[in-house]
Amino acid sequence: MIITRKKNRKELLETLKKFNNFFLIGCSECATLCGTGGQEQLDELKGLLEEQGRTVKGVFVAKTGCQVLGTKVELKKFKEALDETGCVVVMSCGAGTQAAVEIFADKPVYPSNDSLFLGNMTRLQMFDERCSLCGECILDKTGGICPVTACPKGILNGPCGGTKDGHCEVSPEIPCAWVRIWERMEKLGQTEEFKLMTLGAKNWSASIKPRKLNAREEKK
Repeated sequence: MIITRKKNRKELLETLKKFNNFFLIGCSECATLCGTGGQEQLDELKGLLEEQGRTVKGVFVAKTGCQVLGTKVELKKFKEALDETGCVVVMSCGAGTQAAVEIFADKPVYPSNDSLFLGNMTRLQMFDERCSLCGECILDKTGGICPVTACPKGILNGPCGGTKDGHCEVSPEIPCAWVRIWERMEKLGQTEEFKLMTLGAKNWSASIKPRKLNAREEKK
């Protein structure tokens, strides 16, 4: 899931100061789980804007904010309110904001959140970064633990000389990714084959941006 954090509300309100009426769009998936774009957060921002004498024409939590066509269909029932809206505020990730830009070509669109990373929710509203979206996955070789992301140095054959007591020299709060990988391989009984493995240089061209994928073409 895409992990987001609320922008500073004072700074956000300053950004929006030239507009008098708004429509707020959240997301029922990642942003709701992050506590940045669910119904509660939409109502909170609505209240802040109304305290300043501004008008909120409508609030809506999209099923999947980054799904352009689906969100466009969902918003049809708000046509009248949207026609009267001077500014759209998107309370999801950057992809959700850019989906709204495609939908509202003639209206200013602003994000209320900062998009941080792709991560896993370990407990309620507690998140760990797990994937760097590098375009060439090596989890099949590293016991399902990604050194590109979990190692601050992104070392592909570790551990490095800075490992101490199973932790990274960058911070004692960071477990060494390669120690974690080794310990997992031990549990799986795969240490002998792991000792013989050397990962080649990373193909960073696989993550050149912007990337596109036509899944329909991939099926042919």
